Amino acid sequence: MNPKYSNTKATLAIARASFRSILRSPSAVVFTLAFPLIFIIVFANIGGGGMKIDVGVAKGSDTSSKNPVYMALKKNKIMNLITDQTADEMSKNLAKGNIDAILDLKPFAPPAAMTVHVQYSEASGDKGSVLKSALNNIFYRIQSEELARIQSYTNTQIPKIIDLKEETISGRPYKYIDFILPGQLGFSLLSSGVFGTAFVFLSLRLTLVIKRFFATPVKRYSIVLGEAIARLTFSLLGALFIILVGHYLFGFTLIHGVTTVLNMLVLSAIGLIIFMGFGFTISGLAKNESSVPPLSNIITLPQFLLSGTFFSITAFPKWLQYISRVLPLTHLNDAMRKVAFEGAGLGDVTHQLLILLAWFIGVYAVAVKTFKWE
Repeated sequence: MNPKYSNTKATLAIARASFRSILRSPSAVVFTLAFPLIFIIVFANIGGGGMKIDVGVAKGSDTSSKNPVYMALKKNKIMNLITDQTADEMSKNLAKGNIDAILDLKPFAPPAAMTVHVQYSEASGDKGSVLKSALNNIFYRIQSEELARIQSYTNTQIPKIIDLKEETISGRPYKYIDFILPGQLGFSLLSSGVFGTAFVFLSLRLTLVIKRFFATPVKRYSIVLGEAIARLTFSLLGALFIILVGHYLFGFTLIHGVTTVLNMLVLSAIGLIIFMGFGFTISGLAKNESSVPPLSNIITLPQFLLSGTFFSITAFPKWLQYISRVLPLTHLNDAMRKVAFEGAGLGDVTHQLLILLAWFIGVYAVAVKTFKWE
């Protein structure tokens, strides 16, 4: 009597075979490990690049057009002025490094000096120094303009126009590696999920491998599940490798140690499953292997550039930020950074998870309609 056929064993066999195939694929290793590590090494050593300086403007500050300090900061392209947070929210975000300073501007009423109170945080790192330099330049220009104006009709020396009061609160230093590593991890997952899945299933279909599977008792879900398990295992091992390299070589912050690593791996698995849905869709739409790269790039390139992978989305114009906040990779990156640096648990990133869930439902609804077996 023949033993009963086991689809579970078939699924695991497909997963093992697919995993070996991935390990032998140079492109899989390059996209999953090599590219992210290269970007981490480069960006970790050159600093913040094009990142914006996020400055909270305290409630009650003078933000009128008559305030020269506020207007100068508003025109400064590297400054992102935040005016829609409460005092409590600003204080918490300053301590966490989410904003780089809090500015309190008193009304400017000459001849009295204008009081400018600036609160920095150790968590801001070098960006606090950049803001301090910008403020000093603004103060010097305002003082010089006022002095020139008065001395044009009198030789009287004027007193100091701006009274600067500075304060620095303690906090964990927010290093650039804390920003760049989650973005590169998302880059790796998106590349693996989209390109890897699309090429594999299209190749299996074109080479009639799937058709041969149909001549066996193996179920269709076993084929998909086996490939998914293999890619998930490989990508999570790659994610773990990237996290450990970032932590031990570049000081990437893992606020709760092993617990933080596990939470990041859970988020990585969620992100990869969603990105694989894009891959299934592309493999169904593509007619041959040459059409996979352009279709994949339509999905991946905007996310690489607009989802906070290489630099903060606050560097973009407001209209572009709205687009960025729709993309799934943006919310995966945000959740990763909150978990790693702020010590958030999965329950603290429900906003990001709900948006990812909406993407999961939408992507797989399309994938089911477009995916082809033959």
